[in-house]
Amino acid sequence: MKYAKTQNALDKLTEEQFRITQKSGTEPAYTGALTDNKQAGIYVDIVSGEPLFASSDKFDSGSGWPSFTKPIVTEHVTEHRDGGFGMTRTEVRSKHGDSHLGHVFTDGPADRGGLRYCINSASLRFIARDEMEAAGYGEFIDQVEAN
Repeated sequence: MKYAKTQNALDKLTEEQFRITQKSGTEPAYTGALTDNKQAGIYVDIVSGEPLFASSDKFDSGSGWPSFTKPIVTEHVTEHRDGGFGMTRTEVRSKHGDSHLGHVFTDGPADRGGLRYCINSASLRFIARDEMEAAGYGEFIDQVEAN
C-alpha cells in the first residue's frame, strides 16, 4: 500500500483535524474520541493512512490522550525537536502524511521500553481488527491482540 498526503484527504478533514495535523495543534485533554477506545485494531494517520500504532501497545497513561509504548512501524513515525511553549519536547509526525501526531516522552511503562507516545485522537483513524484485512492492513493483524 502506498501512503501519501493528498489534497483529497486534506479536504475531508474537519477543522479540528486540520488544525491539529497541519498546524501542529493539540486537542484538549480527555476530549479525543479515541482516548478511551479499548477495541483491538490499529491506529493509522488520518491523512495518509499509514499504520502508526497497535491497540496492543496502547495504555492508560492518565494524561488524557491516547498513549502508546511504540509505533507499529518505526519508520512511519518521525521525531523532531519542539521548543514551543517554553519547554523542549520531542514532536512526533507521520512520515508520509507529515501529520503532527503529538509528542513522545520517556515516562512510559519501564517494562515496555519506557516510552509514552502521547497522541492526538484527531490525528488518527482507528481500524478494528475484524476490518483490517478488508481495509488493506492484513499484514499487521499479528501485531494486534485477538478480540
